[in-house]
Amino acid sequence: MKQTESGLGFRHFFASETGTQFAMAPTDLAATTRSSVKKAKRKSSQSDIRRTAWLMCAPLVVTLLVIGLYPGVYMVSSALSKSSLARPFQKFVGTSNIEFALTGDYVSSLWRTAAFAVPASMLQMVLGVAIALLLVRMTRFSTIWRSMIFIPMMTPPIMIGIAWKLMLLPQGGLVNGVMTGIGVLSEPISFLGQMPHAMFALVLADTWQWTPFVALLSYAAIKSLPDDIRQAAYMDGASPMRTFFSVQLPLLMPALLGIFLIKLILAFKVFDLVFVLTQGGPGIGTNLASYSIYRTLLQNYDVGYAGAQVLLLVILVSIITLPVMMLHKRVQEHTEG
Repeated sequence: MKQTESGLGFRHFFASETGTQFAMAPTDLAATTRSSVKKAKRKSSQSDIRRTAWLMCAPLVVTLLVIGLYPGVYMVSSALSKSSLARPFQKFVGTSNIEFALTGDYVSSLWRTAAFAVPASMLQMVLGVAIALLLVRMTRFSTIWRSMIFIPMMTPPIMIGIAWKLMLLPQGGLVNGVMTGIGVLSEPISFLGQMPHAMFALVLADTWQWTPFVALLSYAAIKSLPDDIRQAAYMDGASPMRTFFSVQLPLLMPALLGIFLIKLILAFKVFDLVFVLTQGGPGIGTNLASYSIYRTLLQNYDVGYAGAQVLLLVILVSIITLPVMMLHKRVQEHTEG
């Protein structure tokens, strides 16, 4: 009797459990179906967003390929061939143009360009950051001062070169007049007619032109820092100088290295100031790479040799900027970590 009741109880329990399971099965199936539909819609919407993004980026990608890829291929093809402005790609000459550039005076032009670009960029970074700090701390007439320092950046480079050439003239030049007036010079000197004064003049003119650019970007980077960090350092008794070097500068290093990289590349391409101020002189003392390429291409009409010179300049810029890019990446990872 007990066995019968036990068996009935087991069957009743199994039936009730089975019934519950069968009763819940349609609900679970509907939930699973809704979840699958939602996932399919989500995947479809993500696919549509991705497709739309590619369509929106397509004009930019095509433009970059046309602007960047075509000149690059043309430059390499010119460097490996005998070419002139009238008759490009006459015949394939291999690496003859590159070998000739490496054995000629162009190598010294590359070294002079590096000797100009690196110190000038460092000097402009120091001055630009200092000006940015002054602008951040200014409370009165800050808008007027910010507008005034951008004047050199908005001035055409040719006009900047002409202005500095007039100021550096031996007779009647402002610089010679002031320095002889205060007793620094006993007689006027030709700043643009002798070395190393001519190179210093190029660095000075380039610094006057591009320091506002560095100051503008540095000012934006400093303003992006949270103000509570500076206030906490002041509350701990840190001076403004120690606050900058110990607290703010480590946070600014990724941005400052990026600014330095941009300015370094721009300094390697300087041409206008050389053309107006010195024209590569005295002798070949300021014959930088860009001016040498100009003379090869537009005075000697040797497109092949000019292409080889451009290729070597690109390699030099890549070698010098690569450590800066690696340092920037490492500092950024350290700052974010």
